Parts: sequence; C-alpha cells; structure tokens
Amino acid sequence: MAAKAIMIQGTMSNAGKSLLTGGILRVMRQDGYRAAPFKSQNMALNSFITGEGLEMGRAQVMQAEAAGIEPSVRMNPILLKPTNDTGSQVIVNGEVRGNMSARDYFRYKKELIPDIMRAYESLAEEYDVLVLEGAGSPAEINLKTDDIVNMGMARLAKAPVLLAGDIDRGGVFAQLVGTVELLSKEERAMVKGTIINKFRGDKTILDPGIAMLEERIGIPTVGVIPYLSVDIDDEDSLTERFDRREAGGVLDIAVIRLPRISNFTDFRPFEAMEGVSVRYVTSAGQLANPDLIFLPGTKNTMEDLLWMRQCGLEAAVLKAAGKGALVMGICGGFQMLGETLSDPYGVEAGGSMRGMGLLPMDTVFEQQKTRTQTKGSFRPIDGGFSELSGVPFHGYEIHMGISSLKDGGAPLTSLAGSGQAEGAFSGNVCGTYVHGIFDGEEAARAVLGLLCKRKGLSKEAVQAFDLAAYKERQYDLLADAVRKNMDMESVYRILEAGI
Repeated sequence: MAAKAIMIQGTMSNAGKSLLTGGILRVMRQDGYRAAPFKSQNMALNSFITGEGLEMGRAQVMQAEAAGIEPSVRMNPILLKPTNDTGSQVIVNGEVRGNMSARDYFRYKKELIPDIMRAYESLAEEYDVLVLEGAGSPAEINLKTDDIVNMGMARLAKAPVLLAGDIDRGGVFAQLVGTVELLSKEERAMVKGTIINKFRGDKTILDPGIAMLEERIGIPTVGVIPYLSVDIDDEDSLTERFDRREAGGVLDIAVIRLPRISNFTDFRPFEAMEGVSVRYVTSAGQLANPDLIFLPGTKNTMEDLLWMRQCGLEAAVLKAAGKGALVMGICGGFQMLGETLSDPYGVEAGGSMRGMGLLPMDTVFEQQKTRTQTKGSFRPIDGGFSELSGVPFHGYEIHMGISSLKDGGAPLTSLAGSGQAEGAFSGNVCGTYVHGIFDGEEAARAVLGLLCKRKGLSKEAVQAFDLAAYKERQYDLLADAVRKNMDMESVYRILEAGI
C-alpha cells in the first residue's frame, strides 16, 4: 500500500518549512508511524554523501535523522548547487547531470519529472507517511509553469498542503492571504491548513487576527509555533550562524565566510560546545587573533580565493599563519592552501592561479566528482596539530579536484581499508578533503585539547560531547514544541482525507 502524504509549503524562503517538516516527522515517529521526508528539488551548498556514494541536500538528512531513518538520495532527487549568481550544478538522484544556467534549467526541469516520481514512488512503497517540503513560495507566478517542487509536486503526490508563514518578519497575515489569493482555484482547494511560525509573545493577542484570517481565506489555522531555540541544521543560504562575529568563549575559532561557502556543518560540533565561540568572518578587520582559523568548503574554490585576495582576508590569514596561528582547510579551503590551482576543463572558472602557498601541493580540477563516505585516522603529525596523531575519524568526501603533494609534503590522514594517504600538513597548517571529520567525539576532543594546551588551559576548561546524543535531544525538543503548539489531530485528519 502506498504511503499517505502531506506537504509543508511556505509563503517565502526561510518561513521555517525544513524545521516544521523535521518536527512533524519526529512527532510521527514518536506516534509509531514509519515516516520519511521528501523534497523534489533543493537548492543548497550543504550536501551529504550517502552510503552508496550519492549526493543529497543536508536538510533532508536532518529530517531523516528526526524520523529515525537512514538518509536516502530518494528523499531529495534533484539538488541544485549554485556555481555563480545565474547558474548551478544539477545533481539528479545523487549524480551530476551537468552545469546549467537558470534559464536553461527552467526549460529543462519538466524532463526530470520521471526521475522525481521514481524516487517518490520507491519511498512510498516503504513508508506509511511521506512528509513533503516545498521550496520558496508557491505564489511565484513567474515560476509556476511546469512547477515540480510546490503545487506541481503536491498534485503529483496527491498531497494536502499546510501553508506556513513567518510572523517574525512581520506581515504574516498579508503573507498568507496574498499567497492564497495568487493560487488557482484548484491549488487553493489543496491548502487544508495554515501555520503561523516563529511567534513571540502572548498568543491571545494574536487570536482575533487568526479568526479574521480564517474568515477571509476559509482555511483553518492548525498551529502557532513559537520562535524555537533548538540547535538543528539550517538551510545553508539563510542560516543565522553567519551573523556570529564576536568572540565570547574561552576558545575562539574563526571560519572564513566565503561567498560560496558549503558544508559549514563541519563546524557545528564546536558551535554547540560551552566555552567555544565560532565566528564567521567576512573581512580582514574581523579576523583578530583567533585560536584556530578554518577555511571551509566552497562550490567555487578559485573565485572564492580571488575574493579573499581582493578583500584582504588572504593577506590577513597569511600574516596570522606566519605568526604561528593554527590554520586548517577543509575541501575547497584545503585546495586554497596549496601552491597552484588549475582548471583545464572549465569545471569552475577555468585557467589557473596561484594558491596561498601554505602547503606544498598542486590541485587540478577534474571532470569527475569524488563522492564517498570514508573513515580513517590521523597520521603521526608534528607541529601545531600533533595532538591529532592517531585519532580516528569518519566523514565523507565531495570534490572535483585532485591534490598532489610535492617533494617534502606530508599527508595528514590514512584512510581505512586502503591505507591511502589523504590531506596534508606543514607546521601550524593542515588540510583535508573529509567533511564531517570532527563529528566524532574523539576528533573534536583532540582539537579542543590542542587549543587548550596552546593557551595554557586545562583540558577540562572546555568539554567535548556526544554529537549524536545531542542531536537526538534537539529533535525531541523540536517535537515537543510542535506537539504542544500544533493541532496534530487535525494534521492527522488532513493526512487521512488527502485531496
């Protein structure tokens, strides 16, 4: 029997669709349902590699974790990874289909409906409920032709829709009424409930507005969700994490906020630790004197390195490294640390350029993408990162480039099974292709230990923690808030009735 479906759409980007979807999935799991997330098309630079070596958006990974199931690329069959302001890499069921301009993709996307439906129907055979998530707003009238992610997807899945509005930005009633007014008669009939999200204050003051809203659009409000202080992965382009500028902890970690930053979830283990501040830095003046500088992943290494060069951040990082500051690059950030970057096939910007020269290696961008889960351990290391020697890790790789060490270069890690060397280190600088390398408690604890040692602090000054257990607590807190503030009986009735 095929799964029943319900869909969360929003009046705009950042209305809270991903979090609401995760919360509803967690509630359903607690209620005994086998439920799974589904988003036909996601645009994000935060991605994940499944056990099969396939690439998907991290928002659906978060939702799968909330549902207590293994992430599957079928939960996000189309992933768009922006390469510039007008184009994206198009990934279909986990594999790169190619780079397209926005206009070319708009014409092409309807051809992806069979791929989307194969993924959807496969999931529907395995689960009781699918909770679908839309993207942006269903009322983008210039984009409604051949829609595959909002009402178009709801129609294909026969999924009733809950429409969420963001009251924190103001104008939530105009958002909801305006969105419904711009829908066709058929589409309006599919909207079975509204949700007011991110509410702060006394709900009784809001009640008269809700009564007027329901009278105006003829659709019941099924939830008023408070502004939640849960620590759960955000949609990458809209995260509030990037607003962190001030150092407030015993340990100060600075992450270079690249224009096309990707997989900043690599730093989440440190963000959740008491006594550690993680700052996202966009100018040389903000860098100051951190205990550790991270160069994160990026969808366009060469253009983002050029940006660093032009805004003075490259010079600031080089100056800090010259004074002995610890610097670590991950994926694209690792590539930047080398001596040269070459793009003979035009995978990124084309041509070649010099790197930062902090690691003795060259990088060439190839046409084939490396996608794999991996585990291993840090090799014997001397210098600033010596405390990592022998520490095990697990994670995943997503990259187009191949980096080759030059004479005198020392690899950072050994991969399990093959024993293959990976990454590089030199004194107080190191880099790796492995995302999620600090998700394991041992690796995170080792970094804290070496930073405390450098500052003359005891290791107890900052405590590492179990990230997996921490995530579970956050998902339960999210579910508690959804259960308390949403009429789940109505949600289940809407689910059963369908459209």
